[in-house]
Amino acid sequence: MKKILLVALALCLSYGFAYSCLFNHSINLTTKMQNFETDSFTTKNGKSLKITFFKHASLLIEYAGKKFFVDPVSDYADFTQQPKADYILITHEHHDHFDTKAIAAIETPDTKIIANPNCQKMLDKGQAMKNGDILQITPEIKLEAVPAYNTTPGRDKFHPKGRDNGYILTVGGTRIYIAGDTEDIPEMKQIKNIDIAFLPVNQPYTMTPEQAIQSAKTIQPHILYPYHYGDTNINEVKDGLKNEKEIEVRIRALQ
Repeated sequence: MKKILLVALALCLSYGFAYSCLFNHSINLTTKMQNFETDSFTTKNGKSLKITFFKHASLLIEYAGKKFFVDPVSDYADFTQQPKADYILITHEHHDHFDTKAIAAIETPDTKIIANPNCQKMLDKGQAMKNGDILQITPEIKLEAVPAYNTTPGRDKFHPKGRDNGYILTVGGTRIYIAGDTEDIPEMKQIKNIDIAFLPVNQPYTMTPEQAIQSAKTIQPHILYPYHYGDTNINEVKDGLKNEKEIEVRIRALQ
């Protein structure tokens, strides 16, 4: 009986030690094992489209076997556990959008990096796109660089006009607007026929909920994902658009 008790005690202590080690390393293990939210769609040409939401402004868009990572940042995912990138899109050089460690983790010699001019210079590789540039990647994949900047007095220091990019990625006829860090700028009136939009809601750096609501009404996307929203009460955006029957607001873990 004593031997049985001693063995049981030893097993308990061993398990307790193992559990303690697991708990102490839980941040890394959680990152590696975490199941990120994904949404799947059928594009207008009948092919599959999947979007993975890491966190904040980090996304993975998969279409026809091509993987487009947007603003990958190591704080939001363990990118060594992600597939390799065909394309990496960088909006601007702030640390929550531009991370060389994350880029290195998903990059291969064939990966094409596309960034605003500042990030392209900092990386010393890849292709720079400035506001207004258009890149026809394949006959059914097109990328447009669009303006992203602050307009409220005192905020222009965060994102000055002409420096940063938003992107419109068209895949199989489906148009995805990734706004980058911006307020509700006048140029949004020129953004048409958007199927899926990502709008930032994180005052004072990007938009207030009221600005995001106005931007959504201007752009009229079929699906809106508020992103980059930090501690903002993001339900304010959803509530503010409840009467816009053509806009479906989807909340994902993009704080």
